[in-house]
Amino acid sequence: MSTRAEAKATVGDISNDGNLNMAQVQTSRKGFCSVRHGLAFTLYFCNLLIYTQKMSMSIAIPAMVNNTALSSPANASTERPPTDSQDNQNETLKEFKAVAPMYDWSPEIQGIILSSLNYGSFLAPIPIGYVAGIFGAKYLVGVGLFISSVLTLFIPLVTDAGATFLIVLQIVQGIFQVTVNTSQYSIWVKWAPPQERSQLISIAMSGSALGSCIILLVGGLLCQTVGWPYIFYIFGGIGCACSFLWFPLVYDDPANHPFISTGEREYIVCSLAQQDYSSDWSLPIKAMIKSLPLWSILVSYFSEFWLFNIFVAYMPTYINSVLQVNLRDSGILSALPFLFGSICMILGGLLADFLLSRKILRLVTIRKLFTAMGVIFPSVLCVSLPWVSSSLITTMAFLVLFTAISSLSEAGSFVNILDIAPRYVTFLRGLLQVSYHISGAISPTVTGIFLSQDSEFGWRNIFLLSAAINTSGLVFYLIFGQAEVQEWAKEQTITHL
Repeated sequence: MSTRAEAKATVGDISNDGNLNMAQVQTSRKGFCSVRHGLAFTLYFCNLLIYTQKMSMSIAIPAMVNNTALSSPANASTERPPTDSQDNQNETLKEFKAVAPMYDWSPEIQGIILSSLNYGSFLAPIPIGYVAGIFGAKYLVGVGLFISSVLTLFIPLVTDAGATFLIVLQIVQGIFQVTVNTSQYSIWVKWAPPQERSQLISIAMSGSALGSCIILLVGGLLCQTVGWPYIFYIFGGIGCACSFLWFPLVYDDPANHPFISTGEREYIVCSLAQQDYSSDWSLPIKAMIKSLPLWSILVSYFSEFWLFNIFVAYMPTYINSVLQVNLRDSGILSALPFLFGSICMILGGLLADFLLSRKILRLVTIRKLFTAMGVIFPSVLCVSLPWVSSSLITTMAFLVLFTAISSLSEAGSFVNILDIAPRYVTFLRGLLQVSYHISGAISPTVTGIFLSQDSEFGWRNIFLLSAAINTSGLVFYLIFGQAEVQEWAKEQTITHL
């Protein structure tokens, strides 16, 4: 409320005194050399590091377990006369075992370890989002990144103490990773002009896709060359270094930033002058429950990540088992879709803001159009995959197109919460995170059940079910989705629970 009053006062002063140079404002709107775009790229690297840390255990655990790490080459070498390449491989294996300990974990223990990162993710996003809305994101994101990075460094040491300690560490680490993912949205309430929201948020969130790409590319190589602990040492160390840069570079409010130009500060303040982003301890829970536009975003988020989570969890398996590609090459091929997804996410945000700034389409039309493109075409592609599985090139082209086109949803329903309720964006972001984790818990499990029951037609049935869920969520969003600030999110009409 005080912030909003200050914004209005600033606008009044600019209007009355004529201090605002309109050419300067127009200049501040263009290019990537602004402080707000620098903030977006800072968050880009934060998300990149969080996702490399999030996926590190999935990449490392095959090399951490006795009965899975490099067992095939070792067994194969006993069945035929040794060659020079096999001798080199055996030497590498001996060196690998010397520097990287291995553990006798059953498949059940491995499953618990891999899923433990998400145990705290079902409930933590809601209180984290609530607190971030009150206190801002600077310290929550910075502390979350730092602690997650420190815990990543300690994983090799804690693993020697036993699987139980590792599981506990993973649970705590997951909570701090959720802190980064959830609380960062509160930054854009005061930093993102309405006509630039799509591109700024898309730039920031595209770091997660590139992080997935990087860990898939280099994770297996690190395990085979220097040992699995170095996955955690490298990405944990980089995360610690970046977290120290976060605090002096990032500010919750452009009014307090010491390096921002006057023109850019005034442009941001003017563009957000009519928006109520004041903090409030109370929440209009009843109105939120009754809000169909909010439910449309939650349903869309759940349905779209249903299919996406299947690809994240099973893409290496699909490439390896269906396309008959070896594990090393399947990791490289699995990284390609995420690389193109990261690029297209940024381009989609730029295109959405271009359509809005030129007044070619209304905001609600842009949100629904990008969501529809991010759902319909990927659904068609995934349903078509079983019929092109005989061709590696065609299948990889479909997988790349799937990830690239589905990333357009980031400029659609994914950013829509900032349109309908900027006052409560971090709390609502927490709700979306819960929806994401519920989807991520159910969809891979259902996929496993389908594959175990019918190995021949399992993938076909999975893709058909996923396309149906994806399309149903889209229909619900197209009917009830809106882009105007809701009455319950306006200060003068709020009725608290």
